[in-house]
This record gives sequence, C-alpha cells and structure tokens, in this order.
Amino acid sequence: MPNSNPTRGKGDKALFEAGVKEYSAQGRYYYDPDYTPNPTDVLAAFRITPQEGVPWEEAAAAVAAESSSGTWTTVWSDHLTDQARYAGRTYKIEPIPGQENQFMAYIAYPLDLFEEGSMPNLMSSIVGNVFGFKAIRALRLEDLHIPPVLLKTFQGPPHGIVVERDLLNKYGRPLLGATMKPKLGLSAKNYGRVVYEALRGGLDFTKDDENITSQPFMRWYDRARFVMEAVHKAEAETGERKGHYLNVTAGDMEEMYRRAEDAKALGSRIIMVDYLTVGFTAFASLSKWCRRNGILLHAHRAMHAVIDRQKNHGIHWRVLAKWARIVGADHVHNGTIVGKLEGDRVSTLAVADLLREDFVLANKEWGIFFDQPWVSMAATMPVASGGIHVWHIPELVALFGDDVVLQFGGGTLGHPWGNAPGATANRVALEAAVKARNEGRDLLREGAQILKEAARFSPALQKAMETWKEIKFDYDTVDSLDR
Repeated sequence: MPNSNPTRGKGDKALFEAGVKEYSAQGRYYYDPDYTPNPTDVLAAFRITPQEGVPWEEAAAAVAAESSSGTWTTVWSDHLTDQARYAGRTYKIEPIPGQENQFMAYIAYPLDLFEEGSMPNLMSSIVGNVFGFKAIRALRLEDLHIPPVLLKTFQGPPHGIVVERDLLNKYGRPLLGATMKPKLGLSAKNYGRVVYEALRGGLDFTKDDENITSQPFMRWYDRARFVMEAVHKAEAETGERKGHYLNVTAGDMEEMYRRAEDAKALGSRIIMVDYLTVGFTAFASLSKWCRRNGILLHAHRAMHAVIDRQKNHGIHWRVLAKWARIVGADHVHNGTIVGKLEGDRVSTLAVADLLREDFVLANKEWGIFFDQPWVSMAATMPVASGGIHVWHIPELVALFGDDVVLQFGGGTLGHPWGNAPGATANRVALEAAVKARNEGRDLLREGAQILKEAARFSPALQKAMETWKEIKFDYDTVDSLDR
C-alpha cells in the first residue's frame, strides 16, 4: 500500500460510511467499491481487525495490495506493467455485528495472478505475507471462491463418493469406521489383532491415527502386513468388502510413494495421509498417484485447529475443506457436532455441503460467503469422528444423511466386551436408525426409543448403551458464526 495516503486517521463509523475511494493514484486499484468482480476472479472474504487509528479502507486496501501486485510505497517499475490488470481489489466492506473495530473485506483477484493447478501458489498469494502486517491486529480468511476456469485445472478427489460405493459394494447407509487405540505402543501383530476384531464385528473400515507412521515399536512394513492379513481374514468371514487406512505420511515424498506402492501390493483399497502436515504439493502428488492406481485416499486434518480454531485470526475450516476437495481427497474429517471436538453445528453442515454438492449457494447465515460451482468435480466424503458412541448414531444419521463415514474409536474399542462386540453394537444401531428413517420416523425425536427397541435383540448394543449413557461433551463452541 502506498505511504502517500492523505486520509490517515481513526477508523470510525463516520469514515467507513464516507467511503474513501482513493488513497493515491496507485491506491485506487486496491480499494474500489465501484468494481464489479469478473466471473474469472478469485474472491476472498477476510475478517480484518486493524490496529487502532488505521481506517478500515486503508487496512482492506493493504491486504489486497500485499496479496497481489502492491507494496508499501510507489516504485518506478509500476510503470512497466498494467497495474490495473494485476491488482487485487477490495470491492466491498461490511461491518460485523457486535464488533466495533472489526469488519469484513471482500477482495477480487484477477485470474492471471495464479498458476494453474497449484494450491501452493494460490496459498502463497492469498495467505502469504499479509498475515504478518503490523497495521493489522488480526486477520482471518473466512471464505474463498474458486472460479470454474481455475477449478478445472485441479484434479479433485481421485475417485469420489459414487466410485467409492461401487468399489466397496455398499449403498443406502453411512459407512462405519474406527480409529485403532491405543494409537501408539502396540506391536504390529497386536495392532493387526485389533483391526481384525473390529472389522469382523461389523465395521467397514479401520484406520491408523494421525501420528502412527513407522515408529520403533511398529515399523510401517511390519504393520502393513499384519493389518492386511486382518482385512482379508475379516472379508472372508463376513463376505463384505473391508478396508484399513494405512497412513503413508512420511518424511519425504519418495518414502510416501514406497509405502503407497506397498499398500497396493498387499491388496489395500484405501490409504491415508495427513494432508496439512505433509503440505499441499505432497498431497497433490499422492492424490494423483491414487487416481492412477485405483486407490481411495483418506485425508486426516491433523494440525487444522492450529490454523482454523481462533475466530479472529487464521483460516476458517471451510476454506481448508474446500482445498482438500480441490487438491484431491476421497475422505476428509469434518467434525461431528455432537462429539468431543470443536465444531459449530451450522458451519459443519455447510462444509458437508461444500464437500458433497455440485453447486452451493452463498448463505451468510450458514457461513458461506460466495456461490461455489464445483463443475462436476467428484465429491468428497465427510468423516464424522471424535468422541461419538452409539447414543449419537440416530442424530448423526439425521444430520449427515448417508454419504458420511461415522468413525468411532473409543466408541468401538471401549466396549466392555471387546472390539468385535463394540463394532457389532455400532452396526446394529446404525442399521436400526437407517431402517427407522426409511420408515418415516423422526430420528431426532425418537432416536433413543429406536435404539432401545433394537437393543432388545442385541446384547452388544444393550451393553454399549449402558456403558455410555451418561457421556456427553457439552462445551461452548469457540468458533461460532456471527449472529
């Protein structure tokens, strides 16, 4: 942003309403309330908290300038290019209810600023240096619109929901999974035993946790063999297709490829990656490998709350979830609403739409700031995981529908009778809820009664209900929508 701004002063309501349109000859490119975004522009909604004394227009223009073609002063080489073509423009500023010195800035970025098919370039452009500005007390990227012309340069999910159901031959209900516990310390053989018991009991999937890779107590290549032996044995006994998410996350891309190839050779249908910690280049490369090799890709969102949990600073989860679909995940964790992890109810449901639908309309009451056409990009399956158990199942089915993975860790393995009865309890509860829903019953109102009716014929479910009947996670949501 040029330092020749003649309007420097207190960013109060009167200045906001006056709507200063120009700070200098260069500044008009970065704050232009008369600008109408082009259909090819990338659009961003930023929550900005400026330092005291910094006008809203100046703060918004500074964000647009730094994340596009500007800098803090006029430079002679500005005359060597068409600044009007390459400048990001703040085209709208809105106050935020209940926040005196915080506002929403809407910025349009020309398509030419971005490399095709490169999420790292898009991130470096929009959320690069600008988050460290001294003039900005806090900054948060609330939402991002990717125009179809840019979206089409990305692969998207390797396969998507429709293909996944065909590969697994499972239709008409949510999929059931479980994270193996304890997450650290088991030997490879014992880990395989835990997987087998859960799968034979009725689950569709089991999974590695985010921090299981190849530690001294259980190396990758040992775990993979015992796990896949368990998968094949459970498939033979149940007649159902099963899977285990072997976590291929590693310290370098070469090892990630080696682990993925090993999983494929052992007959695995699905692998897993911690998509934020490995970085988007590694994530994109692995996703493309999965499409070439017919392997489903489960994306764990480890580290997301470091970035998205604080209401005033960072990047909202809805943006990180969009990026997961764009770069290429068949599954991604999206919260449970009812479990132990952070997640605003309306925001979580809105993100589920962003992951699964082909077109999502802007709806600020749901936290969606822009229309988002997905132009036939395959859908990503949201995963509900974290502190859920059998009592939650009717509500989870009512909230998320069929296209979701309901993933129980302690809610399976914590069953007093063992892993297999824990899995059976979940499967019976799920099928009872789906049957009741299909009969027209109200799962939110009748959920407890539906489970009690099913438990008369399932001792495993009855015991699970007795075990977890008092377990709730009723805490205030830190990152809630503005009301």
